[in-house]
Amino acid sequence: MRNTLRWSAVLTGMLLVLAACQPASSGSPGQSTAESASAAASVDAAAVCAADEAGCVEIPSGEPLHIVFWGVLSGADSTLGEDSKRGVEIAIDDINNTLLGHDIQFSTEDGLCTPEGGNTAAQKLAADTTIAGLIGPSCTDESLGGMQTLYDAGMTTISSSATRAGLTVPDRPAEYAAFLRTAHSDYFQGRMVAEYLYNELGLKKLATVHDGSGYAKALAEVARTHFEELGGTITTGGDQAIAKTDTDMSAVLTAIAADPPDAIFFPVFIAGAGYLTDQAKDTPGLEDALLMSADGTFSPDYIKAAGPAALGHLISSPDTSKFAAGYQDFLAKHKAKYGGDPLSIFHAHAYDAATLVFAALEKVALTDADGTTFIPRTAYREALYASKDVEGLTGPLNCNASGDCGAPILAVYKVTAREVGPPVVWPPEAPIWAPEPDFYTK
Repeated sequence: MRNTLRWSAVLTGMLLVLAACQPASSGSPGQSTAESASAAASVDAAAVCAADEAGCVEIPSGEPLHIVFWGVLSGADSTLGEDSKRGVEIAIDDINNTLLGHDIQFSTEDGLCTPEGGNTAAQKLAADTTIAGLIGPSCTDESLGGMQTLYDAGMTTISSSATRAGLTVPDRPAEYAAFLRTAHSDYFQGRMVAEYLYNELGLKKLATVHDGSGYAKALAEVARTHFEELGGTITTGGDQAIAKTDTDMSAVLTAIAADPPDAIFFPVFIAGAGYLTDQAKDTPGLEDALLMSADGTFSPDYIKAAGPAALGHLISSPDTSKFAAGYQDFLAKHKAKYGGDPLSIFHAHAYDAATLVFAALEKVALTDADGTTFIPRTAYREALYASKDVEGLTGPLNCNASGDCGAPILAVYKVTAREVGPPVVWPPEAPIWAPEPDFYTK
């Protein structure tokens, strides 16, 4: 939708916009500004931008509209970010690389999957006044490092893969008003892992390992807590930590083996998971322990890192078999554009994040008589939060007041000889188990 401004604003229209553009008294994103901005055809753009507490992004006629993906694009976990970046690129292709009458300029910023990298990336993004829409970050740690900076700059981002439960809880820190996501909350992923291990497999003793990241530490805690609630036991050495840079896992694995568990859940990233998997079976006392990781390892790079030891490994991750019908078309486009299958699991979530960004920008954009487009930043944020019944690849997208926009659709996958190879074939053909739909409403 494109609104053409008439510079002779009537007083009534001005008052409506000025009132609507004030922040909600609770500090939570509301809907009034977005609704008013999209109806502001008779209002002076300068007044709308002045009334919006975060101002406007201005896009002169003939200049591109700038969309940025930020996330991990280098190092051992780069396939996580590259996978999502490709999802955004295909979404841009699907709107013919134009939005609001402007060509799209697409760029990226590497957040390194660390708090420090997220902080550095956010500072660069906040300094760029041309950015109309942000998609990312990839990792929870990038969110932890960067959200204060983006919030202070009046910017809003929507992540396809930062899954830590605390990022979208009702009592989250104020700066997380600038964060939404299409990915699931690990509140559900951790509970699902516990349900599967305890109720489906009948295992009674669990150990966990995290890598100190905000994602892994919180997800392991959710799994342990719910496993105990179900009646299971966390073993004596069942809460272990590694560093992302560790390669020798013998100390952690030996500590776990002192009280052997039935299963070890390690929701860490690719490199650490590869070393843990490879070394666990050679640790006395752990020969029969079931090994399980999470969506951070849903990549052929994990299989390459773990080698033959990955055979039989379990991974919790989004259930692609339950995605919407358009997902198969997306996969065909991906193969045609990049020459192969997706690299990780959040490409569809990234496509959906881009879809929400495009729709929100169209809802609030104002264009003056000489073709300059204005994006009121607070109105844009509120338009994202007001997104309802948007058709996505993962299913219907409905953003709530805490920033969750996608329905959690999770499953358990098992690595078979097909995936281990050689050659490595990815992804697994289908999940081996998924919870019933009412699991997400309990």
